[in-house]
Amino acid sequence: MFTMKLRKVSAAAATALVLALTATACGGDDGGDSNGSGSGGGDKIKIGIKYDQPGLGLKEPDGSFSGFDVDVATYVAKELGYEPNQIEWVETKSADRENALARGDVKMIAATYSITDERKQKVDFAGPYLLAHQDLLVKKDSDITKGTDLNGKKLCSVVGSTSAQNVADKIAPKAQLSERGGYSECLAALQNGQVDALTTDDSILAGYAAQDQYKGQFKLAGLKLSNENYGIGVKKGDTATVDKINKALEKMVSDDSWQKAVDKNFGPANYKNEQAPKIGQIVK
Repeated sequence: MFTMKLRKVSAAAATALVLALTATACGGDDGGDSNGSGSGGGDKIKIGIKYDQPGLGLKEPDGSFSGFDVDVATYVAKELGYEPNQIEWVETKSADRENALARGDVKMIAATYSITDERKQKVDFAGPYLLAHQDLLVKKDSDITKGTDLNGKKLCSVVGSTSAQNVADKIAPKAQLSERGGYSECLAALQNGQVDALTTDDSILAGYAAQDQYKGQFKLAGLKLSNENYGIGVKKGDTATVDKINKALEKMVSDDSWQKAVDKNFGPANYKNEQAPKIGQIVK
């Protein structure tokens, strides 16, 4: 009798163990949706940024990240319920931003992402959170002082960016376009004389010009060739996230965190920023 009872207890214990293991396997990890569809807690959120833009989105040698876009995205993520250690930063190059959102690789992108009508067909935007202007970065002794001086010159920009095409279409149709995979590659080409100018937004160029290893080598031409309204991109149709991000951006401006981030990241380059744009107000 005692032996039979012992066998029953052992069988019950074994069954309980199997059920516990099964529940653990079905429950998965505590991380939740790594793309950030949750509301914080144990979840993580993937945010697309640039890795090679000093002052905006830069991966430091120690593996940390710095820049204005990083600070804005960190603030927004906090308002969405995510602590800094719950953010997974994902490199998103200009040519792959729309695809990264469509594939669900990231929840949102803050990567000097100018809001354009063409891009709005593929993604939704929150913001804008910064108004920048297209400019030129040239060597300190360059004789390029205006856009038309680029005719016959070699002009560098990155694949997927609209900047070089803007110049070729509207300002210097005889400029020789030279595309590279990233801005750091364009900067190297400018430094060694393979190209005559690098064009993109003044905020990006100011970040490069302010780096210690390049101080005194380059200058901004000081041209306002276009208006670039930086927005935070999200997957097309995700209006709920757009609304949440817009509220976070409004709060960032009102509590002065926005201006502090501008001063911190662009101040060393003596960058003259525009005032914080109003949400939904696109400057053409």
